[in-house]
Amino acid sequence: MKFLCLICAEQMMEDLAPDDRTGHFAEYAAFTEAIRREGHFVSANRLLPAATAKTVRVRDGQAKVTDGPFAETRELIGGYYLIDAADMDAALAVAARIPGAQRGCVEVRPLADDPQTRALGLGG
Repeated sequence: MKFLCLICAEQMMEDLAPDDRTGHFAEYAAFTEAIRREGHFVSANRLLPAATAKTVRVRDGQAKVTDGPFAETRELIGGYYLIDAADMDAALAVAARIPGAQRGCVEVRPLADDPQTRALGLGG
């Protein structure tokens, strides 16, 4: 099964002190290499700060674009890992090792893999 691990934190990489940022990047590099070796890695990336985000809402056929993330929260999504794991318990074990879990939290969600989703060419 595939799971999306959304990494949330109050501070983005850009907000960390230079030495802390360097160390945190090194933690992520080691974690990423470990899950590659273990066969869990599918994809990952870091997101730019929330100030670069735009949110689109369509109402009555009209698109409205606003600056910033969709929700006002202290913790922002800073990046993600798409992983492959046997089940939710295995995915949670991988997510607990994500360095950002020590500074914020990691939301873990299974990807849809049902007949309707696969018919759209998604899932799996």
